[in-house]
Amino acid sequence: MIACCALLMTGCGGEGAQNADGEVRQELRRLREILNRSPALPDGFSARARPAWSPPFAVPSRPCRAVLQAAAGHAPPRGIRAQAAVSYEGDLLGETVAVGMASYTGEEADWHLRDLGKSLNECTSLTARGGTTLTLRRLDVESVGDDVVGGQAKGRLNGYPYAMNVLLVRTGDTVISLVHTGLAAVDGRRTQQLARSFLK
Repeated sequence: MIACCALLMTGCGGEGAQNADGEVRQELRRLREILNRSPALPDGFSARARPAWSPPFAVPSRPCRAVLQAAAGHAPPRGIRAQAAVSYEGDLLGETVAVGMASYTGEEADWHLRDLGKSLNECTSLTARGGTTLTLRRLDVESVGDDVVGGQAKGRLNGYPYAMNVLLVRTGDTVISLVHTGLAAVDGRRTQQLARSFLK
């Protein structure tokens, strides 16, 4: 089940617009198939796709918001062709993985990965009312896709221990935004295994 999807149409009227419409719909189908074809998720994750994830707190910081919203199905719009997002539940306490995929025209995917990576560097803390304070630092990541950046946040969500790993991966013209959450701790290796499950 796709929880969040979007089509970006170009042109207006005529055969060219119809061709563009068909190409965009085909691209959306491709993203949906990747997210719903029972990906080879790590042990303990349900293979059933669930609705797109929503951040569990309001994010006042623009850089932090840009990174988290991409995994929730709201990828940066410049040059976007299609996007889709789902989430999966793990068997560890509070474990969820949110996956957003967006395909872009031309060299936009590379540009957006660098721009989101810059936002990730600028997002050093996540704070919100109700006792939510997370400190974010860079996460060392092995080679995933064509390019990858990662971050790891730890702290408290509404006063309770909470952890979040963020991976941004480019594979060809597609950017994969992944948020892996859990209580107290999240395994970085498991996060990278999750990302590899969605490589085309």
